[in-house]
Amino acid sequence: MPLLYTIGKLTVGPALRLAFRPTVEGLEHIPKSGGAIFAGNHLSVADELFLGAVVPRHLAFWAKSEYFKGPGVKGTFTRFVLTGLGAIPVERAGGRAALSAFDAAIPALRGGDQVAIYPEGTRSPDGRLYRGRTGAARLAVAAGVPIVPVGMIGTEKVQPIGARVPRPGAGKITVRFGKPLDFTGRPDDRTSLREMTDELMSEIQKLTGQEYVPRYAPKRDEPTPGEAPA
Repeated sequence: MPLLYTIGKLTVGPALRLAFRPTVEGLEHIPKSGGAIFAGNHLSVADELFLGAVVPRHLAFWAKSEYFKGPGVKGTFTRFVLTGLGAIPVERAGGRAALSAFDAAIPALRGGDQVAIYPEGTRSPDGRLYRGRTGAARLAVAAGVPIVPVGMIGTEKVQPIGARVPRPGAGKITVRFGKPLDFTGRPDDRTSLREMTDELMSEIQKLTGQEYVPRYAPKRDEPTPGEAPA
């Protein structure tokens, strides 16, 4: 586990659990060893904070590549923090550049690390669950690791879009983990990836109870860390 992530687990994690007292269900579904992908719905920037606080082992989140290249003192500090947390840079331009994130994640997963992905690709604008992009399924097949479905409930109330920090007392947070999905050996053609992704989104919907929207969520101008490429 990266040093800065370890420090966060010993400081920020307990503080979040004490201040917000999230309900956690399905911890028995989290693999005790080996690589795994955690794929969940995305309601708030706080999703990453609470997911990292309750998962015992290290979770590598995606982060926009620009965050690793910023100039000046602020850029250096941001780069230091993200690197210290073990974040995976992802290019937003698409194409081969975006696939570099998968190139970085595959050896990490095969080496026993865990990666968090939000298949919707962006935060839900209205609390509904939108159609998932196929990146999580593609990565699971390529790395040969299971996907743990994650359902986040209530994070959009404690830190709605536009809020800078989570607000204690604004709502109740629940984090639910479903049974791991094993796609090992499944083909990685477009049709198969779509079928696996739809299966994953169905499991997430069962955990959250959200209304499902069979189309992609509209993209925002400024994506946040943790959102994976398609």
